[in-house]
Amino acid sequence: MAANEAFSLEVGGRAVGVATGGVVPDSASAAEAPVVLLVHGAGMNRTVWQLQTRWLAHHGYTPLAIDLPGHGLSDGEPLGSVADMAAWLGEAITAVSQRLDCTQVRLVGHSMGSLICTGAAAADHERIARLVLLGTAAAMPVHPALLGAAERNELLAPELMTAWSHGNRAHVATNPTPGLWMLGGGLALLERADKGVIHADLSACAVYEAGDAAARVKCPVTVIVGSEDKMTPPRAAAPLIADFGNVDVVHLAGAGHMMMNEDPAAVRTALAAALT
Repeated sequence: MAANEAFSLEVGGRAVGVATGGVVPDSASAAEAPVVLLVHGAGMNRTVWQLQTRWLAHHGYTPLAIDLPGHGLSDGEPLGSVADMAAWLGEAITAVSQRLDCTQVRLVGHSMGSLICTGAAAADHERIARLVLLGTAAAMPVHPALLGAAERNELLAPELMTAWSHGNRAHVATNPTPGLWMLGGGLALLERADKGVIHADLSACAVYEAGDAAARVKCPVTVIVGSEDKMTPPRAAAPLIADFGNVDVVHLAGAGHMMMNEDPAAVRTALAAALT
């Protein structure tokens, strides 16, 4: 069953791809299990959360991993800036709130998704109860070689992103799921992005400036950082962390930027504590 067949959602009249962890939510279940919206990073889609959504769905939450416009199963073109994506996420929260009759959601964002979630939380103090950020930073500059390859729609772009976003263990075939190749899976995911999507996302990240967004967030925040994250190293998150008013930091030893796949058990443990 396709993700949007399990739980259909529209934002601005366009279909949004959603993964629910195998449990189809309704207003009755959402009243008992808090709604968690999970937002992916550049060039990716809802499937990056597959090792978290099923766990959340069976441990007292209503997970909705969504595809941004132009990604995965979502209609439309990719949006041109993090601010536009944050505004779209606000519209998605409205659609979810109406669909499930809920007044608040919890946001979980990875990489570019963390910037989007921070922007949404900074603008909406009433409907966002908690914020969890993975692989985040106050700024996300993009290497010119990567940006150029993405603009030319070259395979080099997914290859560079895959290599840089995984820690050392992933590069020597270590995988929490026996028999699977983590780097191969990451490369295949990015290769599925439509032409222009990766470049649009990386361009949005390259010019992003956090400004006072973190200071304007009022809900509790948890930042999860990987010690081997080359894309958004822990030091890059420090200025953002300093600006949050109510923040916890979780350090994952040996994890790279794709920590949800590299150390899914540790990420689930961190989510369980952060989303309560």
